[in-house]
Amino acid sequence: MTARLHEAALADLAARALAGLGLDPRDAADAARILVLGELMGLSTHGIGRIESYGERLDLGGIKARPAIRVDKVAAAIAKVDGDNGVGPLVGMRALQAAMELARETGVGIVFARASNHFGPVAPYSLLAAEAGFASIIGSNASTTIAPWGGRDARLGNSPVGFCVPNPGGQPILLDMALSVVARAKIRNAAKRGEAIPPTWATDKDGKPTTDPKAALDGFLLPIGGHKGYGLALIVDLFAGLLSGAAFLTHVSSWSENPEAPSDLGHFFLLIDTARLGPPEWLAARMQDFLAILHSTPPADPAAPVLAPGEIELDKLERHRRDGIALDPALIASLEALAARASART
Repeated sequence: MTARLHEAALADLAARALAGLGLDPRDAADAARILVLGELMGLSTHGIGRIESYGERLDLGGIKARPAIRVDKVAAAIAKVDGDNGVGPLVGMRALQAAMELARETGVGIVFARASNHFGPVAPYSLLAAEAGFASIIGSNASTTIAPWGGRDARLGNSPVGFCVPNPGGQPILLDMALSVVARAKIRNAAKRGEAIPPTWATDKDGKPTTDPKAALDGFLLPIGGHKGYGLALIVDLFAGLLSGAAFLTHVSSWSENPEAPSDLGHFFLLIDTARLGPPEWLAARMQDFLAILHSTPPADPAAPVLAPGEIELDKLERHRRDGIALDPALIASLEALAARASART
């Protein structure tokens, strides 16, 4: 059995659960917005279920429930955000808001965030930026799960990065990807189900490809595109970790091994105000032409037409906003239990 919730009810539940974990209600609502959008987009491994794992670290003191997040403008189009070890989606939202403000003022804005934590999926940030008229490149580093190309010890995180261009009156083109072949959560799910994984997903602890998800969890994720994916993961960490002043590579504290310690993750948000390039009608016409060229491509499989990045996720978002989303009652009960903590304090 599943329960079906609409967006407003889901956002309220997620915000109350985060408030029950100690977040200020306004901060809880902002952080919940990212996770709820991720859930509605079908990104359930980075959706509202993450609140439970955030809660474990909040209870242990590994994350601050009420951080003093600071935004420092260091140049006309550059700002730095100190997240003060707050919940990642909250730090991410404050950084996104700061980048929007800079881009409105100067046409382009980049914000580097440090002292943060897992900030959810990239796609919701990209969508919010696109809805406000901004093209974006957004990324975060992560704790180590990938070995450098040719190595057999994890030194790189599965750092996600997203690119998005708005489409006035239509769906933006939105690419959100981690730099491993699959997210670690998919391997964990396979292990729970007792299923084998493809040998292209991960290696064992000796760096050998494996179909055993348990061996893969003790080993390393494989990067997309071999050495090219390794290079991309490295570049994302340079921007998100090194330039932001956050931890990078092996300096990032592992969430699973040291949940009580700050992760000091870093993020970057680069936004471009497309209104500076031309009016909405200009951009809409060019985007329609761009998408028409893609969509008119003869498909290799007639049952699988050519799609632009993000179409599947944005279609799910539209459908779930219209019809509601089916969720596991156990997850809803868990979030309600967390939300009850807030009521118990008052």
